[in-house]
Order: sequence, then C-alpha cells, then structure tokens
Amino acid sequence: MSKTVYADNAATTAVSPEVLEQMLPYFIEKSGNPSSIYSIGRAAREGVDKARRQTAKALHAHLDEIFFTSGGSESDNWALRGIAHAQAKKGRHIITTAIEHHAILHTANALEKEGFSITYLQPDAYGIITPESLKAAIQPDTTLVSVMYANNEIGTLEPIPALAQICHEQGILFHTDAVQAVGHVPIDVQADHIDLLSLSSHKFHGPKGIGALYIRKGLRFPNLIEGGSQERGRRAGTENVPGIVGLGEAISRACESIPTTSAYVRTLRNRLQEGLLAIPHTHLNGHPEKRLPGNLNILFDDIEGEGLLLLLDQHNICASAGSACATGAVKPSHVLTAIGLSEKQAHSALRLTLDSINTAEDIDYIMQTTREIIDHLRSLSY
Repeated sequence: MSKTVYADNAATTAVSPEVLEQMLPYFIEKSGNPSSIYSIGRAAREGVDKARRQTAKALHAHLDEIFFTSGGSESDNWALRGIAHAQAKKGRHIITTAIEHHAILHTANALEKEGFSITYLQPDAYGIITPESLKAAIQPDTTLVSVMYANNEIGTLEPIPALAQICHEQGILFHTDAVQAVGHVPIDVQADHIDLLSLSSHKFHGPKGIGALYIRKGLRFPNLIEGGSQERGRRAGTENVPGIVGLGEAISRACESIPTTSAYVRTLRNRLQEGLLAIPHTHLNGHPEKRLPGNLNILFDDIEGEGLLLLLDQHNICASAGSACATGAVKPSHVLTAIGLSEKQAHSALRLTLDSINTAEDIDYIMQTTREIIDHLRSLSY
C-alpha cells in the first residue's frame, strides 16, 4: 500500500478540515485580543465564549466550570497540585493508580517530595481499578482520588461513576484524567459525580497545545497563573483563541457523533482483533469488552516490540509499542507490568488505535502485513 495507514490515534489525531476552517479567521480577520473592546477584539471574545459553551455542553457542565489550558498535562498538574495544597489543612493523603499517564504519576511523585502521602492502586489483570480496592485505600486524611477514565495504552474503561460515588460518600474530591475518553465515549460530569476532569483537544481531531480542566462550581481551588483576568482570573495570560475555537468545534463534533463513530470504529477494531489473535501465540491486553472503541493492544510472544514497529513503519503503518510518551524508553510499559506482564512480555506488545479516518482496506493491510512480519521475525529466532 502506497499511502500511510495511520493506526496511532491514541497518540494524536489530525485536525479535521471542518475544525481548521473554523479556526482560520481567528489568525487574521478576527485576531484581536479577547480583552479589547473594539470589534475584532469582541469577535475573538465571541469565539472563546462559543467554545466554552460547546465544551460545557459536551461534558454536561456549566459555563463557569470550564477553564482552558495548554493541554492534558497542564490540566492534570493543576488538578492534583491545586487540590493537594487547597486541602492540605484537612489532610495530605491522595489516592491515584499505578496505571496513570505520567502527567499524573510524575505530579504525584513531586507531591510526595513535598510531604504528601500517595497511595497507588493496583489494577486487576484487565486493568480495572475495583471499587473494593479504593474503599480499602481510603484513610481519614484522604482529600483527593484521581483515576483515569480510560487507559491510554490498553484502552480499559474504569468504573468512574462507582469510584466517584465512593469518594463523595466519604467527603473526598474526585478527579479523572479523561484525555483518552472525551469525544470517544459519552461523559456526563454531573451524573458521573466528577469534581475535576482533564481533557486535550488533539485526541479528538482538534489542535495540539490546547485543553481544558473542568472544575465543579463552588470548589475551593487556587489560581494556576497570576496576572490578568483571563479564565476568570484563575489562569492569566492572553488566550490562544484559534486553539480554543478549534477545541470547541472539535469537541462538539466528536461528542455529537459518538453513537455512529464508535459503532463504526468498534467494528473495525473487532475485525482487526480477530485477525491478529488468529496469529499463533498472541494475547489481548486489557479488558475484552470494557475498552475504548478503537483501542487494540496485542502481545506477540517472543517478538521485540520496537523491531516490529520499525518494520511496520517500513510498510507505511503507524503504530505504537505502548504510550506515545514512552516510545523509545528502555523501561517496559508501567501499565503492562502493572497488569501482571513480565518485562519481556511488556516489550512484546503492539498498540493499534483506530478512528473514523480508518477503512476496511486499512484493516486488511494491517492484518496481512503484521502476520508477514511476525512470521519473518519468528523464523529468524529458530
């Protein structure tokens, strides 16, 4: 196949033409400062306001609960650090999981150095954080629990409403890193009992470098950046108007199309899964059903993942050996080892993540090419 087959949509997605079209005017004719009172400034402000409405609607939130950031990592940092310090007099114990994105894990590690106590919940073999494990970990001084909505490597969906409900019954705040989930599965922050939620635009065909943090109304929370009045004074600095407009348009389109898009992508994923698991000595990582529609993480016994990736790339297939942020790292995936895989097994995993851009032709090509490469690599080891 001469064209590139992109199967790494969990790493990033391309900006859709429709989203780009909405963004372009804010680079030139509507490029004013949203804080200015003249016409092009007001036009920029209208763009920001519309995007806030779109984001709030997508999450079933209120307008004044949406704060634009530079992306998921910033939102995660702000959520954990903000609550940790705001609630420090009440308690200094925080619960998260061993399978979080490094934006959460590294922030938690930094908080430990500041004297906070962190408990890292272990998942079951499918990557599920059980309500029972959370209940057992809660202490009298627990102030915050942070559990990702969907895992970025194995695609497992966590029982967020049940976990958040446990927290609320104990007077504990609940944050979720929903970067992989927003735009791909329905999310209702009210019904799910979520206090804080992180998201990033480039995971659902919006631009890179823009994200948001949902903060439940009335929550005592410190400012991230001091300065002007932007983001109601909590995150000062002139807004990235084109990016915000792109986020709003992308999240609106993605969430409205979840029923049809997820059904289409799930059909492709299931077909690919069936084809790859037919290869001898292969195993599925993550929950077989409670997973993101487009995520497929497969373990190939006795195959080195990085070598497999390089050969797939030579055949114009873009994939991942795990989290995009960890690609090229010497250490095995912390997610795969947390669900019980050995270091050798963790190095033998392939992540393929599909989206609406993919076709049945893509799936057939991935299956055929992967099988040929696996057969070739295994023939070299005998």
